[in-house]
Amino acid sequence: MVRKPKHLRYIGSALIAALTIVGTACSSGSKSSDEATAPNGAVASSITIGYQKVPNGDLVVKQQRLLEKAFGDNVAISWRLFDSGGSVNDAILAGSIDIGLVGSSPASRGISTGIAYQIPWIFDVIGTAEALVVKSTLGINSIADLKGKTIATPFASTAHYSLLAALQDAGLSDSDVKVIDSEPDAIYAAWQQGSIDGAYVWNPNLAKLVSGGGKVLITSEDLSKEGKTTYDLAVVTNSFATKYPAAVQIWINQQNIAVNQIKNEPEKAAASVAAELNISVADAKQQLSDLIFLTASQQVGSDYLGGGLSKNLYAAAQFNKNLGTISIIKPQSAYSAAVSKSFAAAVK
Repeated sequence: MVRKPKHLRYIGSALIAALTIVGTACSSGSKSSDEATAPNGAVASSITIGYQKVPNGDLVVKQQRLLEKAFGDNVAISWRLFDSGGSVNDAILAGSIDIGLVGSSPASRGISTGIAYQIPWIFDVIGTAEALVVKSTLGINSIADLKGKTIATPFASTAHYSLLAALQDAGLSDSDVKVIDSEPDAIYAAWQQGSIDGAYVWNPNLAKLVSGGGKVLITSEDLSKEGKTTYDLAVVTNSFATKYPAAVQIWINQQNIAVNQIKNEPEKAAASVAAELNISVADAKQQLSDLIFLTASQQVGSDYLGGGLSKNLYAAAQFNKNLGTISIIKPQSAYSAAVSKSFAAAVK
């Protein structure tokens, strides 16, 4: 059984004051500074974050210890590595993390199934960083050629969603293709062993498959042009966001710093990503360029946290229900309610 993080410990009055000041920066849609503390005056002295090996700002924040510097020594920051958004959803349900990274498809599934979390930040818009790649020696030249082949992808992920969309567009279903559930690292191992014909997966494992003789058939950027955009998103439990909004604001502020660094100091950001993924700085720069990064001011617009994202999540839920991968969807208002722009709007 996974133990729940201990949120009810106490930190010093100096940090309480600092968090209260940050809390006043929230817009009218967020909690007030007084509500940044629990009723007994306690604030979170530990934050548990679920992250993935995705080359984005979250790895910059982690590697440069931006959160640890922002919160100080009295707040324990714990990072837990997950293989996919489905695993992060499971951890949220188990009460073992406060904040996590999931793709837009698992976020949509989470909202549909009633997971009590909200989305205050977009890590990235997925472009060519996620793709369907096949072995170039098999003579597969189109999606239609996948009939009877074995394709791996992490189930309940954005890659799984995109694979099903690509198959549907080509007139195929998952019954025409043997689609198997596999986490990214296991996909790479299966590729090397010759037990799969292809995979829909993301960097850094996507880059490994391509360099290992793979050929890209379609990318998530291609599917985005057809209206099936996918994202990497932050989810924060409703209980944590309600009880400790100032802590969430500090977390958001550091993520925005990381995005600005990716845009304005790409070498520095790439060095941090390279260290986390154990790849070269050049490879990290390339993988970062395969994603689209948005600053806080860009995210609050109507295309993203201001409306477009919730529509995307609802459309993803409808798509998954039509394919039978989920049994129920919520009213569209539930997806709108799960997306919060107040924290991004409060970033200075």
